[in-house]
Amino acid sequence: MTGSPAANPSAADLPERLAKHTVRYSDHGSVNWDDLTPMMQHYVAIKEEHPHALLLYRVGDFFETFFQDAITIARELELVLTSKDAGKAIGRVPLAGIPHHALDRYCTALVEKGFAIAICDQVEDPALAQGLVKREVTRVMTPGTVLEEGMLSASRNNFLAAVVMAADHWGLAYADVSTGEFFTTQSRSLKQLTQEVMRLQPAETLVPTNAPDIITLLRPGEPSEHLPDCLPRQFCYTLRPQAPFTQSEARQRLLQRFRLRSLEGLGCEHLPLAVRAAGGLLEYLEDTQKSMQVPLQSLATYTLSEYLVIDHQTRRNLEITQTARDSTFHGSLLWALDRTVTAMGSRALRRWLLQPLLDIEAIQARQDTLEDLVQDGNLRQILQQRLKQIYDLERLAGRAGSGTANARDLVALADSFARLPELAALVASAQSAYLKALQMVPPELEQLGQVLRSHLVDTPPLYLNEGNLIRDGVNDKLDSLRQQVAGDQQWIANLEAVERQRSGIATLKVGFNKAFGYYISISRAKAEQAPADYIRKQTLTNEERYITPELKEREARVFNLQAEIHSLEYDIFVQLRQQVGQHTDCIRRVAQAVAAVDVLCGLAEVAVYQGYCRPHMGQHRQIAIEAGRHPVVEQLLPTGFFVPNATALGADQSTGSGQALAGTQPRSSPDPDLIILTGPNASGKSCYLRQVGLIQLMAQVGSFVPAQAASLGICDRIFTRVGAVDDLATGQSTFMVEMNETANILNHASEHSLVLLDEIGRGTATFDGLSIAWAVAEHLASDIRACTIFATHYHELNELSGILDNVANYQVTVKEMPDQIIFLHQVRPGGADRSYGIEAGRLAGLPPSVIRRAKQVMHQIEQHSKIAVGLRRGSRPKSSPHKPSDDTVAEPVEQLGIFDA
Repeated sequence: MTGSPAANPSAADLPERLAKHTVRYSDHGSVNWDDLTPMMQHYVAIKEEHPHALLLYRVGDFFETFFQDAITIARELELVLTSKDAGKAIGRVPLAGIPHHALDRYCTALVEKGFAIAICDQVEDPALAQGLVKREVTRVMTPGTVLEEGMLSASRNNFLAAVVMAADHWGLAYADVSTGEFFTTQSRSLKQLTQEVMRLQPAETLVPTNAPDIITLLRPGEPSEHLPDCLPRQFCYTLRPQAPFTQSEARQRLLQRFRLRSLEGLGCEHLPLAVRAAGGLLEYLEDTQKSMQVPLQSLATYTLSEYLVIDHQTRRNLEITQTARDSTFHGSLLWALDRTVTAMGSRALRRWLLQPLLDIEAIQARQDTLEDLVQDGNLRQILQQRLKQIYDLERLAGRAGSGTANARDLVALADSFARLPELAALVASAQSAYLKALQMVPPELEQLGQVLRSHLVDTPPLYLNEGNLIRDGVNDKLDSLRQQVAGDQQWIANLEAVERQRSGIATLKVGFNKAFGYYISISRAKAEQAPADYIRKQTLTNEERYITPELKEREARVFNLQAEIHSLEYDIFVQLRQQVGQHTDCIRRVAQAVAAVDVLCGLAEVAVYQGYCRPHMGQHRQIAIEAGRHPVVEQLLPTGFFVPNATALGADQSTGSGQALAGTQPRSSPDPDLIILTGPNASGKSCYLRQVGLIQLMAQVGSFVPAQAASLGICDRIFTRVGAVDDLATGQSTFMVEMNETANILNHASEHSLVLLDEIGRGTATFDGLSIAWAVAEHLASDIRACTIFATHYHELNELSGILDNVANYQVTVKEMPDQIIFLHQVRPGGADRSYGIEAGRLAGLPPSVIRRAKQVMHQIEQHSKIAVGLRRGSRPKSSPHKPSDDTVAEPVEQLGIFDA
């Protein structure tokens, strides 16, 4: 059987298996078409139209592949590779197939591996076909265009993106065909494009190329000279011709799709690259989805400046959606905050975390709703109970609009619509914006839900051609056909008793099987008593099977009527699905409101049980956090084990409106712009850095934050530089990666940015690293004046606080015992002068002999070497930080007296 998995197939076995079947041709392009059988000629012709896709060709109960496609899916899906006769002159060619009922399962595996699939199905009844059964490509399935529920992750979007570049400008469009989201933007800087693609993590990205007649899908990591260097190689890319991405064609396609006379209303009339990307994306959907119309929402234009900028390095270091070490969901910020109960809410929370807000009013609107849900625990819990009963409206509407929804999808929609009035009643008196959005249930959806419930049975079958979809009383003709079938079936059900009495055979039975139909069974011993009008049809070991003309007449009538019933039920269902599809936009607007409330209910749940506070947000630079905590680490530790710490950064220098750290005396001067943070390894410096970044991010998402109190300004960007990572693929060392990331920070940070640096300069020689760390810290404090926490083991950097007024020293404290140190994980004023690295090595399990020798060497170094760091007195005025003059920069290090050995 072609679809049976091999025992242990491997790629290495493929040549041997091909030889075993005496295959002469493994590439369809190497055969003479005239020598092929008619079916194989048709296969090759369709394959020529879709060279970039694996062609699944329906043959009976299987979808089969031939030539090189057969070799590919046999390898990728671990199927048996066999062969098929393709004509006398051709001989046998490679063949591998999958059962038609397992199509979704195998397609899921192929799409996840980055393949495109062209599905060539039978479009006429084989029983009615004359000659070759008519077949057509009904759909091209690619990583970015899947709609099937089983092929999508419920908790994240599946984006299809398109990129157009011109010099240093670029346009980007992206859509999720399953939810209908459709966005476009245009900007400068190819680095911004890289970061936006990394944020989206698209399943597939379209790139126009000048290469002639090229339509190619590049799997992750697959090289291509046509792919721009700025696009990350870990994603799938589809190279497309330029024509659909030209300004005139793309613009016209958008106008036709949304029935507009101008793109002004979409916000992209004067964004030519954004228009080209969006139009090219639409053309690709039309090309791959064939006659199926993908219901996209109206195109929305956005700008990168609308949101807090978080580059890929910061997302990785802050572990927003996955951990940095092993890329798992568990241990990420999303894991810690996700208490949503719907798939729509889970996706929305991910989007919110990756695009925090800059608009204080929008942030406060979310906070106001959170406040209501935190204070009214009963409302929150009942809302979540009702939300659990609502299905994924976004994707259900998408499948209905595209004509791929089944009856169970429509029943799920009807059940969800029935919950909407209950939600509206719960929030009837609410005043916050997000709860008020649920107060009005569109009447057309209530009516649509009633129609669906009155037409569809409660538990319809999965497949639409099996009947039993539509209730009685919906259609007079359907009811009449069912009555006729019921009458004939009742006659057949009574036949056994009638024939037993007529024949006198008490053991006579009436049976049925799919291959034979209805029959009368008599044991071999009683066969001689069979009535004369019985027609023998089958002889078995212990019985004889008969039919009668009347039985076969009734059987034929039942089968014909059932086929007519199934066809009529399908027609009624299609009308219902089309009716739902006409309300796709309305359903999705409701879905967005439901998803937002689901997110806020979940955030309120976390806030209540984890003890979060509502941060005060303002248009200032200040970061004042009292008893702040890391939102993830505190959930991973036993209750009460996490040690909270305060943070005070960036108060207005002119007003001196700084706040003291908890447990310390108020500073006479404003809070610093830059903190030099020192302390031992494993004492919690990196955790402290990340917790400040996550608290700022959560606040701009609109969430409450893990702190006793917080007053935060609006940051335009958050930068983190944490950890040591090689980039072997591009030949960059740990230190070079560190310098690249540091350069990016210094070139893009502003006074409204939050910068979190950990161990700058540790990847090179001590003096080199210390010099770089000093200069970086000085530049951030003096020239950029960004709110910065600079964690380091270069204790010499503590000298900066004596030179620059907006720099302060803090340390993570320890308690020294005679034979060990105890990490207190408390951040306090003052700089540390030791890192306890040898003690950390002992805790890690270094052999005792190594620890003893390390202490001896350290003692010798301390006796014979001294590094005293400090700018020459008077070379940098202490009264106020300033940008060094050209003369100062030109002075040699020795003359400045920074290093003294």
